[in-house]
Amino acid sequence: MSVVQVCARCGSRWPVAAAPAQWCPRCQGVLLAPFDTARPAAPAGRNFRWVARSAYPLPVRRRSSGGAGPTPRYTQVSRWGLLDPPPPERDERLTRTETAADLAPTLLACAALVFALAAVSEAFRYGLLVFNRSHLVDPLVVAVSDSLVWATQLSAPLVAVAAAVASACRLVVLRRTVFAARGLSDPRSPRSIAVGVLVPVVNLAMPGVYLTEIAGDDHRTLVTIRIWWATWIGNGALVVVGVLSRNRDGLQAQADGVLSAAVTSAVAAATALLTLLVVRRFEGRDLWGRRRRGARWINVPPPETAEKAAVG
Repeated sequence: MSVVQVCARCGSRWPVAAAPAQWCPRCQGVLLAPFDTARPAAPAGRNFRWVARSAYPLPVRRRSSGGAGPTPRYTQVSRWGLLDPPPPERDERLTRTETAADLAPTLLACAALVFALAAVSEAFRYGLLVFNRSHLVDPLVVAVSDSLVWATQLSAPLVAVAAAVASACRLVVLRRTVFAARGLSDPRSPRSIAVGVLVPVVNLAMPGVYLTEIAGDDHRTLVTIRIWWATWIGNGALVVVGVLSRNRDGLQAQADGVLSAAVTSAVAAATALLTLLVVRRFEGRDLWGRRRRGARWINVPPPETAEKAAVG
């Protein structure tokens, strides 16, 4: 008789000599119970069964929902066997986009802090200009003011650009997650999103559109996006006004330019905080990164009304 044992892992057949073995000599897999190949057992008595599987991982062509179509068929000949190939392991390594997206909250907080310092520095310089109209200013105070202004003017644009790039990556990842939860894929490519967020003038309109597309029916999220959008456009208008005011001559024009820079920096800091709030809003967190707790308000009648209703 031809009595063999089949390996549950690699599917190899091993003849049984004296006593049944337990482990496969080839892959150290578990050997199934012996069976006689010359006398096939009934399906109810087998300890294994043959399974027909499609050519993994190629999909099956299904019939279209619009009507009767061609008969579903496999693109390759099906394979039969006990070997079930495991699905490919998911690559847990973060991509560059995901790595930059994780830095967005930190960079936005840094941008808000730097622009707030810039607003304070410009306001301090404007106060010195007003004070200098009737009094002399200590040169050391002037040097400190100049140092603060130059430091913030150099660092603020760099931090703002880094925060903008990280926010664009965060938006790509966020849209991908939201559409995946809806069973869809993002209709906009990462390149188009990056262009809409980073290109000047265009980025005054497109980021609000991208956020509104994934906001859904959440009223509070939509209101937060609209407030951020208005602040973002206002900040862009202030930047244009500040650039144009620098070309004016005269002491009063220079003082107005300092005041305009202070207001612009303050609005930029508020815009960075609102951007961080919008990001946190989609994550179900508050501005500080804590989980939001939903509040449910119930209209409870006064005690006197409840007593009257109980008596009646």
